[in-house]
Amino acid sequence: MKLLKKILIILLILFVIATSIIFIIGFGYYSNAIKQKSLIASVEEVTNKEHYTSFDQLSEDYINAVIAVEDHRYYSHGAIDPIGIARAFYTNIRDGEFDEGGSTITQQVAKNVVFNQDKNIVRKLGEIFAAYDLEKNYSKDEIFALYVNSSYFGDGYYCIYDASHGYYDKDPKDLNLAEASMLAGVPNAPSVYAPTVNPDLAKKRQRHVLNKMVEYGYISQEDANRIQ
Repeated sequence: MKLLKKILIILLILFVIATSIIFIIGFGYYSNAIKQKSLIASVEEVTNKEHYTSFDQLSEDYINAVIAVEDHRYYSHGAIDPIGIARAFYTNIRDGEFDEGGSTITQQVAKNVVFNQDKNIVRKLGEIFAAYDLEKNYSKDEIFALYVNSSYFGDGYYCIYDASHGYYDKDPKDLNLAEASMLAGVPNAPSVYAPTVNPDLAKKRQRHVLNKMVEYGYISQEDANRIQ
């Protein structure tokens, strides 16, 4: 019994040390990023875009499609979503694929707006601190707008306004369900899912978005089935 107690204490100490190291590395990475450009300045760089689209200028179908496929608990969790991370880990292991990343919309904004696109564990740690700062200073609707205005949609379209006009020649507020579900799926992998790159894969991704919208109650199965 004493041996078990000692092992548990050692494991607890190791956990605290590992957590502390992760905190220091992640916070340091974020601190260095905002020294070069403040969070406010990074956000204003997006909001001052010529074609910046505010939350109330987006169609309801598009908003619902993005939330369903990217972060369906967006309005009920904070900067990170432990449940989403655990679910993504389980799903990826079960399916033998890495289709789900577990990042919240806020974390994706941190990646798009605060950091570069380099994929490494240190940046992922920094994203957590940036995400907390974003949620502290901006509303959920504002963060959502930052996401769709800083995401890449393929074909040289770096915001939802340009993508909506480039692919469908209409404002984002006028996107119908078919168009909204198509564009909601593109930022996950623009080089693969852009409608002009591979129509078959784009449709497959759109179907995934529609299935998620059905699963989370945004549309009926009949609505989804009408989209060809």
